[in-house]
Amino acid sequence: MGRGRLEAFSDGVLAIIITIMVLELKVPHGADPAALAPLLPVFLSYVLSFIFVGVYWSNHHHLLHAVRHVNGRILWANPDPSGV
Repeated sequence: MGRGRLEAFSDGVLAIIITIMVLELKVPHGADPAALAPLLPVFLSYVLSFIFVGVYWSNHHHLLHAVRHVNGRILWANPDPSGV
């Protein structure tokens, strides 16, 4: 199997993970800045999670660009990004 196939599959899984993370963000009930205060911890945890997923994605692409051909060892070194 070529590395492009595995790279595309993993990119799709990571895109789904980021989309699900965005769907969990709630809209504030008010229009003033004070309405954002209760959502600040959730927003900051989202930013931290997004950074974590970005680092994972970057490392994953580095791994796939360092190989010539995907074999069983590479598949086992490529963990499931969903954590399942």
